[in-house]
Amino acid sequence: MKHFIPSIFLGFLVTASAQTPPAPAPKSATPGAADKTSPSKNILANPSGLAVADPNQVILTVGDEKITVKEYDTLVGALPPQYQTAARGAQKRQFAERLVQLKVLSKEAEKRNLDQQPTVKQQLAFDRQNVLAGALYTEMVKSAKVDDESARKYYNDHKADFEQAKGRHILIRFKGSQVPLRAGEKELTDEEALAKAQDLRKKLLAGGDFATLAKAESDDAGSGTNGGDLGTFKHGQMVPAFEQAAFALPAGQVSEPVKTQFGYHLIKVDEKQAKSFEEAKPEITEKLGPEIAKKELDELRKKSPVTFDDAYFGPAAPAQ
Repeated sequence: MKHFIPSIFLGFLVTASAQTPPAPAPKSATPGAADKTSPSKNILANPSGLAVADPNQVILTVGDEKITVKEYDTLVGALPPQYQTAARGAQKRQFAERLVQLKVLSKEAEKRNLDQQPTVKQQLAFDRQNVLAGALYTEMVKSAKVDDESARKYYNDHKADFEQAKGRHILIRFKGSQVPLRAGEKELTDEEALAKAQDLRKKLLAGGDFATLAKAESDDAGSGTNGGDLGTFKHGQMVPAFEQAAFALPAGQVSEPVKTQFGYHLIKVDEKQAKSFEEAKPEITEKLGPEIAKKELDELRKKSPVTFDDAYFGPAAPAQ
């Protein structure tokens, strides 16, 4: 129920998507997946880097109809995220061309009185219901009131979601690892990689500098050049074995070798942080909003008597 889009417009989308929307940026091959992209520039919102246009500026004219920046942005905002990215980014012109086609065809259809055909009337009525249902659901989510008791219960039940760690690692790959072999390096067996990781740990415990050893020995080229720095990461951003070890590790200590599909990791957590309830409350409110809206929707459903022909639709699914 996240996106209610008129089916007529979906037809437009299907055509427009013949040119595949941009794929999401690939994740790092290693579990050092903390996103270090600078938040200072929102390239999706303003991909050209040019000054933001006046919302009332007319940017497209089709016949006698004029479309402003604000109107185009409102239309794009009704699309699923992957299409929004394309419509505001590199494929903006292609989307505008498809929009022109949509406008031209729909105007011509009206001239030919196709909107008076029974099947078309039915489709238009359904599309109107679809848009209205989506607008109401969005309003329900926005206006959902999350009381402190519910929010605090969610916080206590999901404390791990609000923890984060800042750390670094040294990766020693073995044969079959998803990480490329560094130039000039020997292909190590599982046993040889483990032995090397254990030897490096001994050096670290004896006072060796983690950053220096990471630069010289880590097979994670991305973090290795930065002394093994992974930045700040949360639960769910690393592969399970790495995450479990990192969040269980006391700050300042070096882990035993941790095996993942990438190799053996020596992990050092510099610091751990956990959001307080007050800090997490806005995020919790956003999370619980759809659940409250769903309950409100269920109440509305109960007020509307509904009868299914089970012989036609089949029996109702068991309640969960």
